[in-house]
Amino acid sequence: MTRYHDEEWGVPVDDDTELFERLALESFQAGLSWQTILRKREAFRRAFRGFAPLVVAAFGDADVERLLADAGIVRNRAKVAATIANATAFLALSGAAGGFARYLDGFVPPPPPRLPRHAAGLADIAVTTPVAEALSRDLRVRGFRFVGPTIVYAFLQSVGRVDDHLPGCFRYRG
Repeated sequence: MTRYHDEEWGVPVDDDTELFERLALESFQAGLSWQTILRKREAFRRAFRGFAPLVVAAFGDADVERLLADAGIVRNRAKVAATIANATAFLALSGAAGGFARYLDGFVPPPPPRLPRHAAGLADIAVTTPVAEALSRDLRVRGFRFVGPTIVYAFLQSVGRVDDHLPGCFRYRG
């Protein structure tokens, strides 16, 4: 968890494959701990072929069964099916917007909003925001699943679209 925080969480991401991976992992995390997902991350990457959206969008029934038999990942049929469907929606949206990062810019333009200097602890970090709620609604209209506002906000934090590092953290840039 420390390594993830120190090296990845909140660092801006613009690469479509990495954005898709993070969104997929946040979706798989629903109802589970993030630590569980991080422990299984390499298995997820192997199982989902590096999270290349074009590859995942082409997965068929045999791939679904392969994924559900893979003890290295979270074997939830609804989340597996959602990830495959989300790859198709991701490709369509990325193509129309000129990339998923550009699409996200329409909701959270750079630079990312940051916590105020007086933020004292985890209680000061939101679990969702009106922006995350609007993005969640828009993604669902576009065919995405498992993208509720809390998942979307965690995704935005993960990929550096919001900066919720606390004052005192070496990554805090307030």
